[in-house]
Amino acid sequence: MRKLTLLIERNVLMTLIILLWLKSVIISFTTFQLPLYSWFDIMIVFINPIGIIMIMFGLSFFWRKRLSPLMLFIIYLLLLGLLYANVLYYRFYIDFVTVSVLLQLNNVGGLGPSTVELFSPLDTLLFVDVVVIGYVIFKMNRKKNHPVVPNKKRYAFTGVGLLVFTLVIALIQNPFLLQTDYDREELVKSLGLYNYQLINIANGVKSPVMKAFADEADVKEVQSYIQGNEEKDSFQEFGIAEGKNVVFISLESTQNFVVNQKVNGKEITPFLNELIQDSFYFNNIYDQAAQGKTSDAEFMINTGLYPLPSGSVFVRRPNNEFQSLPYILREENGYTAAAFHGNDASFWNRDDMYRSIGFDTFFSKKDYHVTEENSVNYGLKDIPFFEQSMEKLLHLSEPYMASFLTLTNHFPFLLEEEDQSISPANTSVGVVNRYVTTVRYEDEALKRFFELVKEKDMYEDTVFVIYGDHYGISKKYEAGVYELLGQEDTEMSHLELQKVPVIIHVPGQEGKKIETVGGTIDIHATVLELIGVRDREQMNFSRNLFTRDNEAPVVFRDGSIVTDKYAYVNGRCYDKHKQQVVESNTCNDYLETARNELYASDQIILGDLFRFIGK
Repeated sequence: MRKLTLLIERNVLMTLIILLWLKSVIISFTTFQLPLYSWFDIMIVFINPIGIIMIMFGLSFFWRKRLSPLMLFIIYLLLLGLLYANVLYYRFYIDFVTVSVLLQLNNVGGLGPSTVELFSPLDTLLFVDVVVIGYVIFKMNRKKNHPVVPNKKRYAFTGVGLLVFTLVIALIQNPFLLQTDYDREELVKSLGLYNYQLINIANGVKSPVMKAFADEADVKEVQSYIQGNEEKDSFQEFGIAEGKNVVFISLESTQNFVVNQKVNGKEITPFLNELIQDSFYFNNIYDQAAQGKTSDAEFMINTGLYPLPSGSVFVRRPNNEFQSLPYILREENGYTAAAFHGNDASFWNRDDMYRSIGFDTFFSKKDYHVTEENSVNYGLKDIPFFEQSMEKLLHLSEPYMASFLTLTNHFPFLLEEEDQSISPANTSVGVVNRYVTTVRYEDEALKRFFELVKEKDMYEDTVFVIYGDHYGISKKYEAGVYELLGQEDTEMSHLELQKVPVIIHVPGQEGKKIETVGGTIDIHATVLELIGVRDREQMNFSRNLFTRDNEAPVVFRDGSIVTDKYAYVNGRCYDKHKQQVVESNTCNDYLETARNELYASDQIILGDLFRFIGK
């Protein structure tokens, strides 16, 4: 032990650099599922952390003659903490922490059951050295043992040189890397986690500048692009829901695989299975939410715009002007708009954002009777939520648009035994087993809502739009789903699990399964045209699901795409039907569309372009 402490004392700077570099590399290979397809990719992962780690430690001594072991240790702890924060975040979201996420931690679960579920006993291995190094640093500090700073010019040249080398080889391999900086897995693979964080900070600085310099010319540029890609088709269902109330129901964390699926001989969603027989059921709709999760789904449906590459629009741009469903429906048909949610009004900054997108009324947790017995996890249980909402719904001025957000089916999927209508699944993954019970509870709540609506004679005059807001089972737990479904774990089976149910129920209309490939963003245009509102002059990227071209790519926030035939995910182009990798240039046109649409959408949001054209 004494020899080890002496070794660390003599080489404290090099020890900390090597330890942090090793941990970064090991985590990159064992936790982050980076798209590594060649020895060149592997070499990049080994090289890319070194330069930035040297520079970060160098900031502590570049203007000093002697090293400060305590300052080096603080930097080490901060960088290690950032690495571990990304480990926890990635385990559930399969994504990396951004500055925007750190500013909205109260919306991603805090240190509650959701986060505790993500800890692993092996995580302690990341920190076993901290005690030893802390002890050595304490001794050095007490003895005022401050080693001489290494040759600054040589140190700086080495650190900056490695950083530049990392950037150059990354751009040679992927010339679009900095243009598609929303593809965080590609950025982390090519540049390393810490370099990625610097780019993320730079983007955060750039964001307010975009609004300051935006003008009418930017509006014309975006409008020109959108008008050049408009769909002209009409469809027989146009206007069939004209004049009806519109009720949106967000099914928390609900994926499409649960529909018509049984566990131990029992249907997981018996009410939904029955409802889709008399509804328009869209079974090929992909979850396009990003870091804003439920708030992203709400944003897409209300505006037809994509989420932001980092953070949530609800948190980052709550004071923007928008062309949203409440405003459009009010202007076209005199609708009022109300939102219903059994959680705090401030969660995802909804109290501010709902005003910006045009809701007249927002019923939140304070408007409900919430007790320890009728709540779980993130708020009021779904059945009492719907029951208590009915009186509020009855007093809305018609026609209205009402938006309901369910909560019970939220990770880590906790539910008391007396509320369970189905036994947990018996896979090897506890999260998946519990998910079955909370989805079934959600289904029972939906059934109860329809019963109440019919009892109050509100059913015939209402169109119901029911959708899964985002995935519930992250990639970390998907092995349990494959057990449940009897499927293999492949890239295409993972993509299949990104589908969410979308059901539009218009009383009196015959049911129809529609297999159009689309995304959450397309609900916006679809609902407007069912109500009889042409969406041609609106500035958005939503396509009517009744007429959507299957060759038009569904665009994900990381720049991935999917069409009826092809998918581009994790840096590879796939033939979906053959489930084989094909030449990358097969997907090039689709990827160009993705880049253009994401860029234009970001321009609209970050530039607040609607302020130039009104709501």
